[in-house]
Amino acid sequence: MASENRGEKSQKLISLSRRLSLYEPPPHLNNPARRQHGIPKSANPKRAAVLICIFEGNDGELRVILTQRSSQLSSHSGEVALPGGKREEGDADDIATALREAKEEIGLDPSLVDVVTVIEPYMTRFHVTVIPVIGILFDKKAFNPTPDASEVESVFDVPLEMFLKNENRREVEDEWMGDKFLRHFFDYQSGEKGFIIWALTAAILIRVATLVYQRPPAFLERRPTLWNGIPDKDLAKL
Repeated sequence: MASENRGEKSQKLISLSRRLSLYEPPPHLNNPARRQHGIPKSANPKRAAVLICIFEGNDGELRVILTQRSSQLSSHSGEVALPGGKREEGDADDIATALREAKEEIGLDPSLVDVVTVIEPYMTRFHVTVIPVIGILFDKKAFNPTPDASEVESVFDVPLEMFLKNENRREVEDEWMGDKFLRHFFDYQSGEKGFIIWALTAAILIRVATLVYQRPPAFLERRPTLWNGIPDKDLAKL
């Protein structure tokens, strides 16, 4: 799925792109469980896609682009999110959805992004199936964020590896339809502004970081079975 962009490319990103392009979610993960935790078997959830856009920072560390949603939005206002949104009729596939939303939300030109893989979907309690799309931004300097003020308050980036570390992280035990799980909160400071990355966004980034760095997080994840329809102990084997 990777495309070629102009300019000299980082060898680290080239190697990562090649490795991730070989990843394919197991077939049983492409259909999150719907009969558990109050989701009826007949449910036909809406579909959405998010873009995990990875680039190499000035110090050589891998970083990912995030947004803070506008405080004026009716849902999830002010929260940190990955660029993305619900699939529209004109979208050819989940990749098209993720790239279109990133273009609309933060002005990221799709031609700058080399999409390398799509990982296992996540089912939310609101019956939305979220598809994480991983892309590589080889030329970070070519990206000049132009956020849509009606949707996005700010655009920032964080080190991807932070989602495997126990630093600046806290957790709260929660329960959904009898399924106990942990909510993870990651604190990040950018200049004078602080951000909290949590909920599904944090879960997706923990999973991506696990795949990229090929090691598990330094903490117990204990995600809700609802998201992937598969327990943590089995997901860790993938």
